[in-house]
Amino acid sequence: VQLQASGGGLVQAGGSLRLACAATGKISRIDDMAWYRQAPGDRGVRVAVVRSDGTTDYQDSVKGRFVISRDSAKKSVYLQMNSLRPEDTDVYYCNAKIMSYDDDTWHAYNSWGQGTQVTVSS
Repeated sequence: VQLQASGGGLVQAGGSLRLACAATGKISRIDDMAWYRQAPGDRGVRVAVVRSDGTTDYQDSVKGRFVISRDSAKKSVYLQMNSLRPEDTDVYYCNAKIMSYDDDTWHAYNSWGQGTQVTVSS
């Protein structure tokens, strides 16, 4: 089970970016899907989460600006980032709680994608 993230880049303040992350492998079910951010030397912070029932939660600083969504058929999660600010600059990671049924056994994965850099210039 793997996650592949894409979509980071350099944008001016006020601009937008869309991050995408797709899960691959033998997947039976995906529960929570989320985006985290982490600066060097800091602990990761959850930016947004979308649960299997579609409910979402956001870090206070991004409420009203970022939108998380998922496409179950594509096993993907997205983060639409609008009205970007310089303080949004960070490395962003996708995360998914994945269940896989294989060899008559359930396997639980807490999977992480590779980080994607988001840089917002002032």
